[in-house]
Amino acid sequence: MIYQSFAQLYDELFDPAMYQQWLDFVASRVAPTEGPLLDLACGSGRLGVQLAQRGYDVSGLDLSEEMLALAEKHAEEAQVTFPLMAGNMVDLSEIDTYQTVTCFADSFCYLPDIATVTQAFTQVHDHLAIGGKFLFDVITPHQTDDVYPGYMYNYVDDDRAFLWTSYGIEDEEHAVEHDLTFFIHDVADDAYHKVTELHHERTYALADYQQALQQAGLTLKRVSADFGERDIDDQTTRWFFEATREA
Repeated sequence: MIYQSFAQLYDELFDPAMYQQWLDFVASRVAPTEGPLLDLACGSGRLGVQLAQRGYDVSGLDLSEEMLALAEKHAEEAQVTFPLMAGNMVDLSEIDTYQTVTCFADSFCYLPDIATVTQAFTQVHDHLAIGGKFLFDVITPHQTDDVYPGYMYNYVDDDRAFLWTSYGIEDEEHAVEHDLTFFIHDVADDAYHKVTELHHERTYALADYQQALQQAGLTLKRVSADFGERDIDDQTTRWFFEATREA
């Protein structure tokens, strides 16, 4: 191939410090001895591998076969056991029950509407043990409405360039599109080849998430900012949720 897959390129450029912060967020709330953990929308498996290295009985589920292939590769390189499943978070009917379910990197914001988010939460409830914990994050309306519109990030090294531009969406509340473009140098013909993807995210008011959790039968314990390090305010860009299944 003249270029790597988009999934691999995105994986290589993702800030590794965030995985450590997600790991610390989980580890401070769930002990490895508490039982099996499902990392929902596990992506390339970076977090799942780190959880496995900490002694967690962790499995991963993702919709993307490409991402799951990367997760399997990372697990093999780290020499850890990390079972992986292909699946959609809105239909978990084929999986087992877990003591903890995690879902980070605002994965729920890629669902099309709050009804689908509620459906996904209901699936989590149905596959969470009684007394189990559900830990996840989403971006806030402040992030979509004030921070992202007009946002640009560029990265260049000897072999590639990465351009990230975000746009607000006028007719869709709290929604944003990310135009992600890579230019990859091909040594064979000494040319750069373009790889692009358009990502759509949508978030909702905090009250909407609270209602969705309640409708799914989950009990919200806390919403925080900065990976659980401080309370939320109107400048918070990402909410961190801690919920449980009590019945």
